[in-house]
Amino acid sequence: MRRSSIIPQYVENIPEKLDEGVLYICERYHIAAHKCCCGCGQEVITALTPADWSLRKENDLVTLFPSIGNWSFPCQSHYWIKRNKVVWSSAMTKKEIERVRARDSADKQAYIASVNYKKEKIQKSPIVNVKKVDSIYEVLVKILRIVKKWWN
Repeated sequence: MRRSSIIPQYVENIPEKLDEGVLYICERYHIAAHKCCCGCGQEVITALTPADWSLRKENDLVTLFPSIGNWSFPCQSHYWIKRNKVVWSSAMTKKEIERVRARDSADKQAYIASVNYKKEKIQKSPIVNVKKVDSIYEVLVKILRIVKKWWN
């Protein structure tokens, strides 16, 4: 049965058996899971990362962004979860699905490149070499030494 709403449930671990109409949210492992809202019974897993989906909480209401496109499932359902409501989107052609997948892949690659660039920039910093630092205390000591040298 096609759903029009979903109930968020926060869990320590995603259960082996998912109930219909429940969005299981595991903040510890940055993942959400639910059964496809079309009623086909397929399990939908969404990684909650800056490169995949984001979860916005408003009291007891949740929103997943971007949409859920189950194009590898036989149902090929496509919907949004906005404030616990399932908002159905129109069907997409194979060409449209390919474009969305290509854009998603490019977005993910750009995000990963950005993260790697920032890591390299930090590691090459003349003040602190992150690879050699084991604690925040050591970082502070290094900074204080640099300030002391500059002051003298």
